[in-house]
Amino acid sequence: MKKQKVYEADDKMISILQDNYDVLRCLGAFGINLGFGNKTVKELCDSQGVDSFTFLCIVNYTINGYLGVDDMARLSVPTLMHYLQASHEYYLNFELPFIRKELAGTLNPSDNMAPLIMKLYDEYAHSIRHHMKYEEKTVFPYVDSLLQGKARDNYDIDTFSKHHGQTDVKLRELKNIIIQYLPADGQRNNQLCATLYDIYNCESWLAQHSEVEENIFIPAIRQLEKRVKQNDVSIKLSHMINKNQDSEALSDREREVIVCLVQGMTNKEMADHLCISVNTVITHRKNIARKLQIHSPAGLTVYAIAKGLIDISAVKL
Repeated sequence: MKKQKVYEADDKMISILQDNYDVLRCLGAFGINLGFGNKTVKELCDSQGVDSFTFLCIVNYTINGYLGVDDMARLSVPTLMHYLQASHEYYLNFELPFIRKELAGTLNPSDNMAPLIMKLYDEYAHSIRHHMKYEEKTVFPYVDSLLQGKARDNYDIDTFSKHHGQTDVKLRELKNIIIQYLPADGQRNNQLCATLYDIYNCESWLAQHSEVEENIFIPAIRQLEKRVKQNDVSIKLSHMINKNQDSEALSDREREVIVCLVQGMTNKEMADHLCISVNTVITHRKNIARKLQIHSPAGLTVYAIAKGLIDISAVKL
């Protein structure tokens, strides 16, 4: 009997399996082998090089729908990627071929419905393979580039999300045709029922896999994108500032003008504050732009803070 509870790192793995045998499939996808004795989740994951938080996040979500959204930043994207890639491998190289062979063995070759059913299954298998291969060729390499700190301007995870969805419609049609229209004798009926049971499990697993991608994988990659892009901006700003260090030195008066600028003063206010003419203020601003190659107030603000010309608390954000 399945038990609905939120499992934690110090729970015994054997206890989780006794409560919910569906977790067996998760073990293989995470690369965790059987024969682990009486280890806790934390002990077992550590010994297998698996992030225990990510493992528990997926297990708890797939068992009872629990999702700690406040802790999503703790997810290990490499562990999550391994889980999804191994799930694809299991589904494409084992589950799909296994069900096809099982289905072909249960159908009566003399039944006119048999070729139609096999055609429908093959169309379903093709759509699933196409969907998963897209992820492997496009989405997963994109995430790998993010993990290496490389942001891309021509793709993001929201592009994938807009086209992501369940692809099990043909499988549902196949299941209904078998139940409603396929006649069978006693022996063949038992075989069909066993095959249907596997198809139902396949349908349930596919829906679950899609939900994990939608509610765990995609949000995790959004956060990764945000971190990488922030780092990219910081690197560019640092490069800009370091480049400017070799530029023509600013005069003391030009530094004072920068401080006034980032404080939001107008040319007239700066002239009054510094006891110079408005024309002189304009000249200083042109010289500053030429020397620093910074032409926006935002860029000058970053420069002033980085150079210690002004404290960030004095800046109007």
